[in-house]
Order: sequence, then C-alpha cells, then structure tokens
Amino acid sequence: MRPLVYLDHNASTPLRAEVAAAMAEALVSVHGNPSSTHAAGRHARACVEDARRDVATLMGVQAEEIVFTSGGTEGDNLAIRGLALAARARRGWGPGRGHIVSSPLEHPAVAGALRELEREGFVVTLVPVSPRGEIDPADVKAALRDDTVLVTLATANHELGNRFPTARLAAVAHDGGALFHTDAVAAAGKIALALGDDGVDAATVSAHKLGGPKGTGAIFVRQGVTLHSLVAGGHQERERRAGTENVAAVVGFGVAARLALAELDTVAGRLDDLRADLERRLLAIEGARLHGAPDGRVPGTTNVAFSGAVGQLVAINLDLEGICVSTGAACTSGSLAPSPVLRALGLTASQAAEGVRISLGRSTTAAEIDRIATLLPGIVQRLRQPRRVTGAARSRQPDDARARIVVAMSGGVDSSTAADLLLESGVDVVGVTLKLYDASGTA
Repeated sequence: MRPLVYLDHNASTPLRAEVAAAMAEALVSVHGNPSSTHAAGRHARACVEDARRDVATLMGVQAEEIVFTSGGTEGDNLAIRGLALAARARRGWGPGRGHIVSSPLEHPAVAGALRELEREGFVVTLVPVSPRGEIDPADVKAALRDDTVLVTLATANHELGNRFPTARLAAVAHDGGALFHTDAVAAAGKIALALGDDGVDAATVSAHKLGGPKGTGAIFVRQGVTLHSLVAGGHQERERRAGTENVAAVVGFGVAARLALAELDTVAGRLDDLRADLERRLLAIEGARLHGAPDGRVPGTTNVAFSGAVGQLVAINLDLEGICVSTGAACTSGSLAPSPVLRALGLTASQAAEGVRISLGRSTTAAEIDRIATLLPGIVQRLRQPRRVTGAARSRQPDDARARIVVAMSGGVDSSTAADLLLESGVDVVGVTLKLYDASGTA
C-alpha cells in the first residue's frame, strides 16, 4: 500500500509521538482515581491539573475555568445547552421562553445542540451570511431580542476556514444582555487565542484537532457564569461535568496543547505558504472557484470546487490515488446532502455538491501539495467528460428494457465504484442508503 497523503486535518490530526508517549506512561503509572484523597489519587489529580493549565494557556483563560469533556460534540452541547438552561432558570422562566442567536455556518454539533433547545421551547434565530461566508456584527445586533439569553458563533469555520471577529461579536451579545459562546474547535492550535480578553463567556475545543487523542476535549466557562450540568453524578470538574476524568487522554491533551502553542507561529506561516501555492495551482483549472473569504482564514484550510465535477467523486478519485480529502464535516460523512455551510453561501444544491475541503496540518509537505495539484486537473477533466455507454452495452439491453440494479451505498469507495462501473455498462442503477439501527429508544 502506498503511503497516504493525508490532507483532512480539519477532520482529525495524527497523534503526535510526544502525546502517545505521555499517554502510554500515564496508562501504566497513574493508577489512582483523581477524586481519591490518598497518594495515588493525588498523583492522578496532579496530572489532570497540569494538563488543565496547558489547555487553559492555549485558550488564553484561567485553569479553573476549564472543564474537560469527551470532545467537541459533548463540549458544544454542555456549553450551549448548559448556558441556555441556566440563564432561563436564573430569570425564572418556564419552558417556552428564551431566544438564541446563531448562524447557518455552525458545525453539526452546534446545530444539534440548538435543535435540542428548540425541543425544550427555545426560539433560535440564524443570522444571514455573505456569499463569502462572512458574518456582520450588525446583523447579530439586529437579531437580538429582549429574551435573548445566548449568542453562539464559531471562532473559525470548519469547512471554509473563515475567521470571525469574536471580541466584537461577544461585545454585541453582552450589550444586548446575552451570553456569548464560541466553538473554537477549528481554531485552537492554528491561531492565537485570547478568549478571556475577548470577553467570551464559554468556548469549546477538541484534542484530536491539534495532535491529541480522540475522545477528549474541554470547554472554557468564564468564572462567575452559571452552567447547568447535563450529567448527574459525582462532583468532578467543579460539579459541571460528572464522571471520572480520562486521565491518560487528558494528559495527552495537555501535551498536545503545549506543543501546538509553542509551534504556532512557525507552523502557521508554513501552512499559509503551502495553501497559497495549492490554491494558485488549483484555481488555474478552468471552472475552479474558491469558497469562503480569500483573506482572514485559519492556516491550512481551503474549500474549492470545479464546475461540472461532483465533490464526492473528486474525493473518491483522490482516495484511489492514496490522497485523503473530504467534502465537509466528518460528522456528516456518508450523507448525500450538499453541505449546509455551502448552501448558506447562496450556492445551489448542485454547486454546493461540487465542494471539496482540503485541510493541511503540521505534517503536510510541499511534495504532498505537488502530488494533489498534479493529479487534480486530470481527475476533474475525466469527471467532466460525458458518460459514454458502449455499443455492446446498449445492444445487450434496449433502452426500454434495461436491467435495473439496486446498489447499497455505504458512502465509501467500493459501493461508489461498483455503481459507476454498472452505469458505464449501460445498467439502470438505483442507489439506496440504509439506516440499520434504531437509536430512538423505542422497541
């Protein structure tokens, strides 16, 4: 198997060797429960608190304001729902009152948390965005109401890379009497964060986006801000998130945060240069376009499209060449729907379906950029060619009596290739995606 060219760092990053070593040591030597008062417990607690300080430093906040979670999704839910429910209770309101402002550009974790709050009686307003994915603080101000309790807007967009004026947006929310939360998952470790100075009330980060382990994250909750806990149980994390901390993973998160902060400027500059070279070469392809703002993005993220070439097919063809890219958030992998982020820019469904996200990381090399930039023109040209069904295939099946084959589509390469080859042979293909589980709690 050829070495992979991994260009999907916004979905997840490779675990750093230093992080793996620290976690391995913790798994072997840190035996105690961090909540225990004996020596082994105190040692475990010290490891957790060391990591808490490193994560806090990365975010530009105080250590006691950090709450460890299982990752970005839990963090967004705990922060958004926890703040909103606490604010409603503080004001003495029952179900059916409370307003939240957000945008259509948010990560599925934020969108999911907002849907849950809508089921609990909150009203959610999504502010408009520009065709380049920009948010105007004036539009946020116009969306505020007397009963607005929370504004939640990302620090940077996970698909476009756009950065947003967090300090200005937080000030607008506060002027309207609301709290401000930001999903900083796509920004942490890529740009300098000073969330405390920016006036943010809560923020979310995730370890595996910056060289740490999957399944670990954190939220920042400003001191003095009340958070409604979503998990009942013990007194861990200052009673904001019950459950024994995953010590080894937390240790790894701390190491990853410390390393990312130390290398921030060097890595960011190199990734900016690599991305500029990549975009210059890709946008030279006829019919290519860039999604998002050309300036003011986090380093390493680009979202491009090639008119007439479906993004999923571009990604599949690159995958067959050993190059990993995506068409949007990893949380929506397998979905056939066009990216909601790209639709929010005003693109049609077919235009949004052409989007491809390429995200670079600290391990990305100039040779890897050269490989994808060399391969893509040929892939795009091939995908744009009209499909040709051979005469032999036509003669086997008249148009009014062609065989129909149903292909179970997994969202992966094998089923997509099978469907494509069947289409080439003249067969009438129907793709079906099955949901083979029931998570609703019913019988």
